[in-house]
Amino acid sequence: MSVELPFAPVDTIIRRNAGQLRVSAEAAEELARRIQTHGADLAADAAIEATRDGRKTLMAEDFGVEQVIDKDDLELPVAPIDRIARLDIDDSYRVSMNARIALADILEDYADNVATAAATLARHADRRTVKAEDIQTYFELFE
Repeated sequence: MSVELPFAPVDTIIRRNAGQLRVSAEAAEELARRIQTHGADLAADAAIEATRDGRKTLMAEDFGVEQVIDKDDLELPVAPIDRIARLDIDDSYRVSMNARIALADILEDYADNVATAAATLARHADRRTVKAEDIQTYFELFE
């Protein structure tokens, strides 16, 4: 599976939650892969909601978002989020800009939670670097 999301913004999200810890490239790659999978799943669920409403366009409310933030407040870029949203849905669906921003916001919160826990796991292991294994351990423990 190719990863649509660039690793640099994911690395930035991990770093903002890791304090003084370093971040391995593999950790950013692993989290980007997890974000992509989660985003595709959320978009598939949103497509079901849109279909129930008789629409072929995903809207922010299909993701459970009532208030859409400004896209400039996000670390994750919207274009790759659009590609992620389309991974597991039919080509006949469209994804509105507000839906893309809403999904990016949800995925950024998701990444913040994972990154915070991964940093805690790295500290617990008495390491100064957040590694892919910390991301993987988070998912083994909490999902």
